[in-house]
Amino acid sequence: MRPTSRLLLLRHAKSDWTSDPEVRDQDRPLSPKGRRGIALVADYLAASGLEPDLVLCSSAVRTRETVEHLADALPGDVPVLVEDRLYLAEANDLLARLREIDDGVPTVLLVGHNPGIHTLAVGLLAPSERHRVPTFPTAALAVHGPSVPRWAELGPATTRLLDFVTPRSLRTSAGTPGDPADD
Repeated sequence: MRPTSRLLLLRHAKSDWTSDPEVRDQDRPLSPKGRRGIALVADYLAASGLEPDLVLCSSAVRTRETVEHLADALPGDVPVLVEDRLYLAEANDLLARLREIDDGVPTVLLVGHNPGIHTLAVGLLAPSERHRVPTFPTAALAVHGPSVPRWAELGPATTRLLDFVTPRSLRTSAGTPGDPADD
């Protein structure tokens, strides 16, 4: 990793529970509210210049669609690895996957699910920073700055929280009213 390394942890956007109750959990698509929410996160990524060099994505439809809706904010040639083992993965499993990343990859976007993504986001922080991520709603993005030189060394209290945004916070900062149910 380089000093400018970033770890971007993103929970999938809001999924559709109502269209077809027979749909398996892994096959649920994004809801219209989820698509609106992830559009705000895509705008934030583009405006912030946060360009991942690798995207790791759960194999669920809602996570894959989340990445698809970020496409305009991502470099055109960024590898997107869709992995079954990330579907509903626990924090320890997510961390194990991150530790496998080649050190030549400076910025990684991991798109996953709660509770694993939230537990990981908090666990990587020093105890004094953990209060900054009290919840992890759909389409929430935590931007971490690793303080270790190698992905294999990532672990508890090895990152700084550089930013934490949600669709609601992005709407508020833009002065756009929104439906609280969007988060």
